[in-house]
Amino acid sequence: MASNAEGPADLRAWLTGCVAQYLRRPETEIDPTVRLADYGLDSVYALALCGDIETHLDMRLSETLVWDYPTVDELAAHLEELVAAQQPAGAR
Repeated sequence: MASNAEGPADLRAWLTGCVAQYLRRPETEIDPTVRLADYGLDSVYALALCGDIETHLDMRLSETLVWDYPTVDELAAHLEELVAAQQPAGAR
């Protein structure tokens, strides 16, 4: 499980690594602005990715998360907001 103090760049890199693993591609081939569906990430992998994110961040998320935020950049930005919202006010 990751610390909720993980930085935005760390989260984005972690997401890119997960997506690359599911797609069986090098991380360098994953453009964070391209829709994951355009890479061929199907619903099974999208649900698996959502589960991985839940475990990594220790939070419950919507099963439609990957479809609601369809790029690595959009997904990372949304997750950063969720993580920030869970931090105590003095820790932000």
